Amino acid sequence: MTTLVIAEHDHQSVKPATLSAISAAQAIGGEIHVLIAGSGTAAVAEQAGRVAGVSKVLVADAEHLCDGLAENLQNTVLDIARQYTHVLAAASAHGKNLMPRIAACLDVAQISDVIAVISPDTFKRPIYAGNAIATVKSSDAIKVLTIRATAFDVACLGDSTAEISTLSAGAACAKVKLVGREIAQLTRPELASAAIVVSGGRGLNSKENYENVLAPLADKLNAALGASRAAVDSGFAPNDYQVGQTGKVVAPDLYIAVGISGAIQHLAGMKESKVIVAINQDPEAPIFGVADYGLVGDLFSAVPEMVQGLGG
Repeated sequence: MTTLVIAEHDHQSVKPATLSAISAAQAIGGEIHVLIAGSGTAAVAEQAGRVAGVSKVLVADAEHLCDGLAENLQNTVLDIARQYTHVLAAASAHGKNLMPRIAACLDVAQISDVIAVISPDTFKRPIYAGNAIATVKSSDAIKVLTIRATAFDVACLGDSTAEISTLSAGAACAKVKLVGREIAQLTRPELASAAIVVSGGRGLNSKENYENVLAPLADKLNAALGASRAAVDSGFAPNDYQVGQTGKVVAPDLYIAVGISGAIQHLAGMKESKVIVAINQDPEAPIFGVADYGLVGDLFSAVPEMVQGLGG
């Protein structure tokens, strides 16, 4: 029994979500191989080789893999996928784009958003926006899984170094090319991995209020900024700030929900946070049902008072 973990990286280091996927592979058991695909990835491969539990690192280095396009990467994965009992990736935007292609070409059922490993063929995953947990048993010869990173610890670096071997890259897809990519320059922690998240909802009423009310609190706490789908749809915050079923799933040490009612789609993305603080003027808001601490009041006075109390 051998598991292949498809790594997501920035050409310098493996992303934390992939390290969580490796933890899931450890729970499955057997050997763990990690695929590093890209161009100029020697540093990434060296780091992956030091991750505890990894026995082999496969490096596919080719120019057409540099941009991480799923259409180009899928052939490289398919060339070796049948050698494995399990093929895993994090349930990130990258994993959600790539893994359905792999599952379809292998003619197997993908199991998405795995949050627990019961046995090598049985897994738990949330359904109905996280209101129920399904236990799924797969009889497929190859299990294709995406792993919810917040449900597994990040795998640690070990003392030993795994074998690193070179893999021939699969053929490029002639029908797609990368036209451009805009990379946001973050001045705060990344939302998916931040220890503290401050999120705003429709109750902020405008983009100006979102920035003027939430930014000072986030700065004081060194927190990432998030938003509900309603806030994003209203133009208060950019798309990559969205937390929820159709956005990012986060599980920080502290989640502060400001002016968020708590629709089930939003709760699905943050209810695993260790401590949840909710500020809303509606005492019947569903967000209070999951909050550890709730403040019923006007956010436009409550949040500045919090900032002042923090020394600002």
